[in-house]
Amino acid sequence: MADLARLLATHAGAGRVVWIGLRPERLADPVSVDAAELTEAGLAGDHAREGKRALTLIQAEHLPVIAALCRREAVAPELLRRNLVIKGINLGALRHARLRIGGAEVTITSPCAPCSRMEAALGQGGYNAMRGHGGWCAEVVQAGRIAVGDPVTATGAEAPRR
Repeated sequence: MADLARLLATHAGAGRVVWIGLRPERLADPVSVDAAELTEAGLAGDHAREGKRALTLIQAEHLPVIAALCRREAVAPELLRRNLVIKGINLGALRHARLRIGGAEVTITSPCAPCSRMEAALGQGGYNAMRGHGGWCAEVVQAGRIAVGDPVTATGAEAPRR
């Protein structure tokens, strides 16, 4: 069992933030920013969700997969309506883990399911293209500033499973 715990805690290296998006209102189009303050309620300037869904993250490596499944050349991050695009670390392997992102700390809580708006945003089959690739929701553990280029690392602490 110790070997499995070691394997689960071992990653090839840190990830990094490659895109940040804020939605000033619930149905508003995301606005790309270089940096934002993460508060307990979520990113300042983003409509508040708080709690286990305060922040949404998606794996950069999944964008080409979603594009391929939609029969598109590429998919822009703002179409997917997530707050952060993270590259270089497997977010799925970090479920329930605490992550340091820039000056903030979060816990990945649950998968972020696609909404019905993905069909309109991505075209026919867009909703299903995102299933399993829709990203993750996170709860804020420690507020702080997040910027494009910031490293994303597991802190080694695991949040209690609820």
